Amino acid sequence: MLTVPAVAKASTSLSERLNRKCFCITLDRAELWAALDREAGEPGFCETFMATRPHLFSNVPVFLAASALDEMQRIVVAIEAAAHLPSYREAVLSWAPEIAQRDFGPIGALMGYDFHLDDDGPKLIEVNTNAGGVFLNAVLAKAQKACCSEADRALIGARDNHFEASVIAMFTHEWRRQRGAGSPRRIAIVDDRPEEQYLYAEFVLARQLLLKHGVEAVIGDASKLKYEGGRLRLDGNEIELVYNRLVDFALDGPEHTALRAAYQDGAVVVTPNPHNHALFASKRNLTLLSDPAALEAFGLSPELRSRLTGIPRTTLITPDNLDAAWQSRKDMFFKPLSGHGSKAVYRGDKVTKGVWAEIARGGYVAQSFAAPGQRMIEIDGAPAPRKMDVRLYTYDGQMLLAAARLYQGQTTNFRTPGGGFAPVLAV
Repeated sequence: MLTVPAVAKASTSLSERLNRKCFCITLDRAELWAALDREAGEPGFCETFMATRPHLFSNVPVFLAASALDEMQRIVVAIEAAAHLPSYREAVLSWAPEIAQRDFGPIGALMGYDFHLDDDGPKLIEVNTNAGGVFLNAVLAKAQKACCSEADRALIGARDNHFEASVIAMFTHEWRRQRGAGSPRRIAIVDDRPEEQYLYAEFVLARQLLLKHGVEAVIGDASKLKYEGGRLRLDGNEIELVYNRLVDFALDGPEHTALRAAYQDGAVVVTPNPHNHALFASKRNLTLLSDPAALEAFGLSPELRSRLTGIPRTTLITPDNLDAAWQSRKDMFFKPLSGHGSKAVYRGDKVTKGVWAEIARGGYVAQSFAAPGQRMIEIDGAPAPRKMDVRLYTYDGQMLLAAARLYQGQTTNFRTPGGGFAPVLAV
C-alpha cells in the first residue's frame, strides 16, 4: 500500500514526465474561438481580438502534481491567515499610503498568487490584487480535448461549471461585507482606456457573465467616472460596485480623482481596493512573509510558518545592505516596490552598472532566485523548452481556478511562439 508521501512522489514524477514528453495539442482552437464569440455575445469578436495577440494561448496544457497544487493552496491560506493578525496588519500598513489605512470591508476579488516550481516544490514569487486572465482561462479550460487517459481524468476538474457561480457569489459577498445586505444593481469593470488593454477581451467576458446572471454590468474608463451628489456615475448611470483593474493601486492619478473621492467617502464598493493591496500585494510585505522570526513575533502558528518556507527570502534594498546585495546579485531577482507585472524587474545576473545605479537609489526588494518550471513543447516539429509559472486565482483564500503561463525570457510575456496561457491539469 502506498503511503501519502509515496503517492505525492509518484504524482510529481508523472507530472514531470508529461511536461517533458507530452507534445500533444489539447487545445481545440475552433472550439475556443466559438466559445469566446459565444461568451462575448458578438460574432467575429475573437477573430478581431486575436489578430494582434497570436501568442495569448498555448496549444498545450501544463501538468501539475495534485500534491503541488495542494501545497500552493496551503501557502495561500497561510498568507491570508497572517494578514488577519493585528501586529502583521500594523506592520504592513505602516508603509502603505494614507488611502489604504481604512478597511471598508471587502477582502479583494480575484486575487492572484504566482508560483514557480523547482525541485524543492512550489515557490510563491508574487501576490497580485489585479490578477488578469481568469475569465479567459475559464473559457480556455473548457476548450481542451484529451490526448491520453491522464489528461482525460484531469480535464474533468478543469471543465467543471462552478466558476461562474463562484464569481457571482464573490461579488455579492464583497458587496455585503460593506453594505450588509442585498446585491449590487450595477457593476463597472474599470481600467484606464480599457479597450486598449491587452486583456480587454476578459473585461467583455466578465461583463457578459454578470449580465447572464442578472447583474447589470458595464466596462468603463476610470477617467470618465463622475462623482457628484454622493453618487459615482458613468455615462449618467449610478455605479454601485467597481471591479477595479487599475494598476494605480493608491488611486493617486489625476484621472482617478472621482473614483478616489467616492471610495474614500464609502459611496461605492471598490474591489480590490487600496486596503487589499496594502495587506496582500505590496512587494515589501514579502520581506515579512519570508522572515520566520518576524512571523513568530506576529503570532503566526508554527504549522502556518512552516508553510511559508515556500516564499523565497526577500529583503528591502537599503544603503546598509547594498554592497552585500551587489555581491550576491546573481542569486537574486530585483523588483520595484511600486511596480506591477514584470515592469522594471531584473534578474540579478543580467544587471548592468546602469541598472544597479537605479536599484541603489532605493525602492527595490531583492528576492532569492526561484527557478521557474519547464514545459517542453514542439515548434516546427522540433522540441523546444518553455519556462512556466502557475497562478492561483482565489477569493477569501479559496482557489477559483488555476492557470499557467508559458514563456521565454526573463519574465512572463505573451510574445513567445508556443507560449501564453495554458490550462493546469492536476495528475
